[in-house]
Amino acid sequence: MLFLFKTEEFWYKIFYRQMNFRHTSFTAKFFIFLAVLFFLIGTFFSIKKKNVKKQNELDSIFAEKISDLAEEKKLPEEPVQLEIFRKSYPDVSFESFYDEEKNDWLVKISAPIFPDKEEKKQTELWWADGRLLPEDELENKNEYWKLIYQYSKLKDPKEMNAEEIEEVRNFSSSKNRQTSQGTPMFFFDFLYAAKSKVIIEDHISYSTFLGKSTKIHERIKNPLLNVETRILNLAKEDPEIDGFIKNLKSADAYNWRVIEGTGGRKSFHSYGIAVDLIPKRLYGKAIFWSWTRDKDPKNWMLTPLEKRWMPPQKIIDIFEDEGFIWGGNWIIFDNMHFEYHPEILKGK
Repeated sequence: MLFLFKTEEFWYKIFYRQMNFRHTSFTAKFFIFLAVLFFLIGTFFSIKKKNVKKQNELDSIFAEKISDLAEEKKLPEEPVQLEIFRKSYPDVSFESFYDEEKNDWLVKISAPIFPDKEEKKQTELWWADGRLLPEDELENKNEYWKLIYQYSKLKDPKEMNAEEIEEVRNFSSSKNRQTSQGTPMFFFDFLYAAKSKVIIEDHISYSTFLGKSTKIHERIKNPLLNVETRILNLAKEDPEIDGFIKNLKSADAYNWRVIEGTGGRKSFHSYGIAVDLIPKRLYGKAIFWSWTRDKDPKNWMLTPLEKRWMPPQKIIDIFEDEGFIWGGNWIIFDNMHFEYHPEILKGK
């Protein structure tokens, strides 16, 4: 339409033939000009209004289509337990990216090579329902336990029924320990630099715990120091805690070795994050399931709790407060053993 307004024929019809524009006074010409101007402006805004309305309609339709598509292709939410890892290891970065093809989360992990240093190391592991596996182990996912499991007090053997007793026998059998699921160590290998004995020993520190010499991974130096400080303060006013310290023979931690009877799985002592508190005297009590099984192969798991050596409950509580789980709560009990796993305790 604007194009027509500019043609010679249009202007001729308005101003010369129909309105005799040559003989029109200046005032009349001015009003004619204003009328034409307002006409053009009105026409412009009328067209624009229609276009805006049409565009709004199209935008609305487009938005609805996008919304419908988003509902159909809605990505799953990030696994809640990833946030537990972030809280458990605050100096470690966990970035997650969903992969539709694998229907899983790729987790990019970044951590200091040495504590309190800026230089970083990185790795990529797949979430794999809480196992943190490398890509080439995804097909073997079911061979591994989840890293965060239900940690709770051991059930009193007096309350176990025949079926539960048989389950423990099967679980602890040599065949099962060699062929059953195991802890996926890939995250811990990365975090603690435990791919080999040579590499990890750059991160092992000489230390003492409750007056006993020991070697630990540098990453647990502060948590273990917190445990020691709290125990020593408690011992000043609690005779039971003081007696426990005086009866302590050793506090063994780092020891590069595999778990006996598991077909080569590394112990967490190999990482320097497990501590065995061994007393000078056991007073005839059981302390480790395997040693007890040697004496009573069939019914070792029925050893009453009162006949098992245990640290005072206050000491167990302090260790747990600082991120260490206690082996006395395992079915195959290890009552001397504490292991740094804040992710398990925060995931309770």
